[in-house]
Amino acid sequence: MSSATQATGPFGGAGGRETFLDRLGIPHVLRWGFLGVLIFMTGNGVESNFVSPHIAEAFGGGSDKIDLAAKIITAYSLAVLIGSYLAGALSDLWGPRRVMALGFAVWVVFQFAFLGALQLESVPLIALSYFLRGFGFPLFAFAFLVWINAVVDKKRNGAGVGWFYVMFTGGFPTLGSLVAVFLIPGFGGGFGGEAGAMLASTVIVAAGFLIAWFGVREQHGNRRLAPAEESSSAVVLSGLRLTFTNKRIAMGFLTRLINTAPEFGMFIILPNVIAGSIDDGGLGWSQSQWLVMTTVVYAGNILFNAGFGALGDKWGWTKTVRWFGIVGSAIGLLLWWYVPHMVPAGSDWGFVVSVAAGTVFGILLAGFVPLGAIMPALAPKHTGAAMAMYTTAAGGATFLGSAVVAIVRPFAGNVGVVWAFVLLYACAFAMTFFFKVHQPSLHGALAEDEADASAATS
Repeated sequence: MSSATQATGPFGGAGGRETFLDRLGIPHVLRWGFLGVLIFMTGNGVESNFVSPHIAEAFGGGSDKIDLAAKIITAYSLAVLIGSYLAGALSDLWGPRRVMALGFAVWVVFQFAFLGALQLESVPLIALSYFLRGFGFPLFAFAFLVWINAVVDKKRNGAGVGWFYVMFTGGFPTLGSLVAVFLIPGFGGGFGGEAGAMLASTVIVAAGFLIAWFGVREQHGNRRLAPAEESSSAVVLSGLRLTFTNKRIAMGFLTRLINTAPEFGMFIILPNVIAGSIDDGGLGWSQSQWLVMTTVVYAGNILFNAGFGALGDKWGWTKTVRWFGIVGSAIGLLLWWYVPHMVPAGSDWGFVVSVAAGTVFGILLAGFVPLGAIMPALAPKHTGAAMAMYTTAAGGATFLGSAVVAIVRPFAGNVGVVWAFVLLYACAFAMTFFFKVHQPSLHGALAEDEADASAATS
């Protein structure tokens, strides 16, 4: 079997030499792909903080139009969920490079269709075009994640996944929102400025794609990753089949589903708590302070993604997920909820302490990063299928977080929602004991990784 990785050595550096990036966990042969993901996701994230009111304003504004915009965005999220699954399944079938190209094409075509539909003020066209555009970014980004898992030195798989999320989250929504701050006034501000910013975001997305497309030539991206004897339908459905036939994959899927569900749930309940008036049961801080809080909390997450990936490679992927990702995030979530209620409402020092408490949650949420290395290790002959379920769960976390709020809050209030998420973390904790994976950095290399022989265990 030939591959660029084999031709250049086990680390992907020229002549088999291990480069500085290889030691960090970024395969040298994929280095431009990481930058491409960062820039692509920056373009994708430009609209993240204004697309809902922008859609509503296109129809004249008002509360009912906000509800309409929310429905359109919910449909978009469904496309993201489906696209997240297809990114892994199609990468297994066609190779990640083609799937990334498909994701870029879908994004650009339906971005223009979406912007045109907004000008026509057509609800069906806006809903359809935005729904279809939702397939774009997961196909591009998560196909590259599959590519990383196919190439990275298995001893540094966790670090490779961590660096992927540094780029992914660094672009969306972090840098994307920052770019929007400058683009909107640059295009005249208001509704027109927002439209101009979304148009300009297409250029940013294209730049990210071109960097990845022309900068990465590693051969795993161009070939089928699934076993040759499997039919196309079997490959596409392999993720679902794995989930129903491999209980460890099913538990990995559920663990990833639970991973960021509290993040999306807190986005629903916390704005009215942190930024709500004291008379209405809020804590008296401003909306701008709430936005600052979320920025700092998730900036902490970005900074620690690669670190927890590297820790998992050295200490153990499962132990890192169990103790830092699950136990740590549960503690951080409770701190983010209870600390703001323990300090004087609306006070400056209380706000600083509350932000610090929330940042504990953001940082320890990065402890889940090695799960992206665990999933393909649970099914080494079907890594694309395993990653399809991993990426599907990443998209599905949005729905789980919202569902918990919708079901629990009416009878148990906001505090009941928080504890429901803690109970979900407890379930995830129990499931990690079923993750029996071979980790090369701790257990030694498998013989089949070097020659087509039987596995050698330490």
